[in-house]
Amino acid sequence: MQQENHFILKSGWLRAAVLGANDGLISTASLIVGVAAASHEIEPVFIAGLAALIAGALSMAAGEYVSVSSQADIEKADIERESQELRDFPESELLELTKIYEKRGLDHALASEVAKKLTHHDALSAHIRDELEINEMSEAKPIQAALASGASFVAGGILPVLLIYVIPLKQMVYLQYLITIILLVILGIVAAKAGGSNILKSVRRLTFWGTIAMVITALIGYLFDVNIS
Repeated sequence: MQQENHFILKSGWLRAAVLGANDGLISTASLIVGVAAASHEIEPVFIAGLAALIAGALSMAAGEYVSVSSQADIEKADIERESQELRDFPESELLELTKIYEKRGLDHALASEVAKKLTHHDALSAHIRDELEINEMSEAKPIQAALASGASFVAGGILPVLLIYVIPLKQMVYLQYLITIILLVILGIVAAKAGGSNILKSVRRLTFWGTIAMVITALIGYLFDVNIS
């Protein structure tokens, strides 16, 4: 049999990686654009960009870890409660599993037989999978999510920071915007390819919100017209 490669298997790390890279690119570039629009020297722009990159990466990793850990705690509590219910009310749990299979299209006799077979094989696994709907693909993995999110934030935000000393300050706002949009297009294509989704929709979504973020921060810099030096 040919092994199938399902896109859903990538959903855990892909979501965190795309979110991290997108946030790293947009937030870092937006801050650089905003500070550059209000600054007459390059050093404050670099310091702000570097600080945003480091703080953002740590914040993304920590936030993702806390969020996914909370999900893992909920899953663990539900599994422990289900295990206790199997010990205290085995017949009710068997009936509950039977009804689940009936709702999925099996007649009562077959649903009952399937429920009995799976309960005899591994009752807790059957209830975790079919009642709680927790499986290997959806299981919360805090460390994986935190590392993917933090690393991808750095990957997304490092180039705008490195470009600060390459781009003249007078053209910083426009060239940072242009380069960021190009990188968002590439990110959208890569994310769509990896996840099997529509490329045009992915690119349009990323570039739209990236444009809004950078335009607003640039306007703030121009409106305040602060001489940062």
